[in-house]
Amino acid sequence: MNCKVEKSKISGQVTCPPNKSYTHRAIFLASLAGNDSKVENVLLSADTIATIDTCKKFGADIETENSSIIVKNPIKLGTNVPEINTENSGTTIRIASGIASLFSEEITLTGDSSLQKRPMQPLLDALSSIGAQCSSTDGKPPIKIKGKISGGDVTIPGNFSSQFISALLISAPLTENGINLSIEGNLVSKPYLDATIATMRKFGVTVQTLIPYKRYNISPQIYRNTTFTVPIDFSSLALLLSAAVLNGEDISIKGNIGNLPQGDEVFIDILEQLGVTVTINDEEIKVKSPEKLSGGRFDLSNSPDLLPPLAILAINSSSPIEIVNVKHARLKETDRIAIVARELTKLGIKIEEKEDGMILEPSENIVGAELNSENDHRLFMAFCIAGMYIGNCIVSDPESVKVSYPNFVEVMNRLGAKIQVQ
Repeated sequence: MNCKVEKSKISGQVTCPPNKSYTHRAIFLASLAGNDSKVENVLLSADTIATIDTCKKFGADIETENSSIIVKNPIKLGTNVPEINTENSGTTIRIASGIASLFSEEITLTGDSSLQKRPMQPLLDALSSIGAQCSSTDGKPPIKIKGKISGGDVTIPGNFSSQFISALLISAPLTENGINLSIEGNLVSKPYLDATIATMRKFGVTVQTLIPYKRYNISPQIYRNTTFTVPIDFSSLALLLSAAVLNGEDISIKGNIGNLPQGDEVFIDILEQLGVTVTINDEEIKVKSPEKLSGGRFDLSNSPDLLPPLAILAINSSSPIEIVNVKHARLKETDRIAIVARELTKLGIKIEEKEDGMILEPSENIVGAELNSENDHRLFMAFCIAGMYIGNCIVSDPESVKVSYPNFVEVMNRLGAKIQVQ
């Protein structure tokens, strides 16, 4: 399917969706704790439903009530686990791989065609070093894991994905000896590791930080039942803010920001550097944009999901926007650097693609085009927002938003957008 996107303005009030990353982590940890652990304000999307289904296959008894899930009984480490299909969710398969290593029987984990292109080998090597037997298809799913890991010293590179480290941290307390974790090189997406540690703390497990983002110790512990409330998703908020900056007329974005760490919060600072005035009051965010945005150089090493919403702002900038240190964005659902550069060039933006980012030059000759999102949810949403500014655009794969923002098109149209699914 495709969407036809016409030039349009949006106004009114919109509620930001719950955070996908915290939803994943909280569901896994609630499933390890059980005893009526509750996760409130859950994002129910294709990715997080994959996590719920995965925890059920691990033996957890989970009930869904409106926007909450309740875990009656925890994951049973002695359960005979059928093959787990995590669909398109990288977070699900990576954290689930760590949990699978706690089982004595072999467990197969797989996903859709996109997920089967995403790297797993660094995590498999780390699990193997502490007692798991792992096999894969050239380091990618489908994978087979047989435990039981006992813990000990483990080393893993930090330059691929922080999800690998999160998987080890979450599994570590349930090992016999705990884990002494060392991270080699520069860790990417650091705030996502902070998010994992913060969520574990809410469920009663302490991670000892020896050297931040380098060395951690996790002793044997038990996850304890609690009620966890998921905050808004700053990755989705960044897209809503970009829509408000480019196309908004008195847009108000509502949501509980909370006090849990989110790397994508930096988008507020980025907008201010671009000349946007951002006002936050009583769980409400508003923006006031200049006629033309400024440019600047932005390091997205800790916030790779900000690449699409930041890149599209170049269609109304007066100076170049340079995005750096985000090579790991090539390992997301798609190669986001390559696809953003390829598709935004169709709109008339002059782009210099680099290995770890891009430079987007302002242009006075912006035109509509057919944009291929390659079934990537964040690219689809970003391209629609750009299309609302330019008009006369066709954007592919609207069904992709089921991953993180299932009603995105309906919400935009309610605010005044002209997006027609064809």
